[in-house]
Amino acid sequence: MALLRTPVAGEVDVHYGQICVESDVGTPGVDFSGAFAGQRTGLCGAAGPGALLLLTGMHTGSVGFTVEVHDQAPPLDAGWEDVVEVSFRPAAEGCGLFEWGGASWELGLAVTDYRVRYSARGMDEGNRADTRHEGDPPLDSYLLQFWPAPPAPDALLRHTAEVSAYWHDWAVRLPPPPTPAERAEAERLDALAREEAERERELAHERWEWGGRLPSPALRRVGGNVSGLLEFDPELVHALDDAGPDVQRAVAVMAAHRACEAAGLAGIDWIAAGLTALAHGRPLPPPLDDEGRAWRVLEADPRVPDRDVGEAVPPPRPPFEGNAPTAADLFVGPAAAYAALHTAERSAPPRPLRYSQPHMALPALFRAAHPDPLQAAIDAVHAAVTAHGEHWPAFLEQAWAACRTCCRSRSISPAPDLAPAGLPAEALGVAGGHRVRRGTPGRGR
Repeated sequence: MALLRTPVAGEVDVHYGQICVESDVGTPGVDFSGAFAGQRTGLCGAAGPGALLLLTGMHTGSVGFTVEVHDQAPPLDAGWEDVVEVSFRPAAEGCGLFEWGGASWELGLAVTDYRVRYSARGMDEGNRADTRHEGDPPLDSYLLQFWPAPPAPDALLRHTAEVSAYWHDWAVRLPPPPTPAERAEAERLDALAREEAERERELAHERWEWGGRLPSPALRRVGGNVSGLLEFDPELVHALDDAGPDVQRAVAVMAAHRACEAAGLAGIDWIAAGLTALAHGRPLPPPLDDEGRAWRVLEADPRVPDRDVGEAVPPPRPPFEGNAPTAADLFVGPAAAYAALHTAERSAPPRPLRYSQPHMALPALFRAAHPDPLQAAIDAVHAAVTAHGEHWPAFLEQAWAACRTCCRSRSISPAPDLAPAGLPAEALGVAGGHRVRRGTPGRGR
């Protein structure tokens, strides 16, 4: 028989009369009642997998504590008043002795079966004192010994203290632990519950991303800048999706017209030709059929007005409740104040920027020509939002009006060269007589 090592010798801090052995710092905490379920002894709970819950007489403070690892069973020392033995097998490498939220000691145990002897002295004295303050004399002390051995029932080898009798009686009265099959079923149900909770969280996050409503399959598939328009008006995104291809195309044309009109481009011949082509469902004419060339023409055309517009800033919205904590949430003390300050500096709104409004408006023409009417509507409306800059709310009111009008009236006499079939002239703000036939009401805002 040989003592292999003494990984702990001295004093440790206990809280609530407890200290524990755990297989890994990342494993869940030891369940108090579950640690002793099915045992005949109450000082060293070993019923939980890969963990030991050790009870002390002292409620709070320092106690003498020694841990020894032997190659076989050591002799029983007559100096210890209360002694129990249990069987134990670490669940992983890295098994250690852990204080409550404090220090820990690596025990160097292999993943194999051990017999554990837990011996105590002075438990009643420690229990009566309850708390040991700095400078108080030591009252109770403990010895925890490990050696390789096959599993065996727990055993009470010596009993002296009144407090140990209380814990032995309490442990015997506990209900039996779950069977392996019951534990496996409980773990299965717990895993299913976690999976369901994660699915619900993902659905809740998706609803939050889409403005409180899950997207249709068409919205999930659509390309372009749907996320950009969602930031400004998610309800309009869903309304456009619900409206159908005819209304989507009509709203795309309206958005391109409004963007060019706001930027002072609608009266320039090659821009007007593009708007006319869009209105009649034809391909964009030169130079708009080549985006690179169109940008060069825009730069060179002296008729393009020199006007700018502020940045279109979307409205704030409540954060998703399941978001990860910010950097400031991860610190305490002075570091928290520093992190909060610098997080606020980074998240502070930037100084307002000004942009060339004609350059903001031209993309609305290209986006409205996209072959997918839903993407054309979403992207053209978003481009028109940026073209209107700080005045974007007024434009979105017009977009809503056009969407509702087109849904109500699909068969009208369009204004020449501006309104495609199904797009009322009033949706473009163009004068012109027409006869309206009642259709299917659209979704109002």
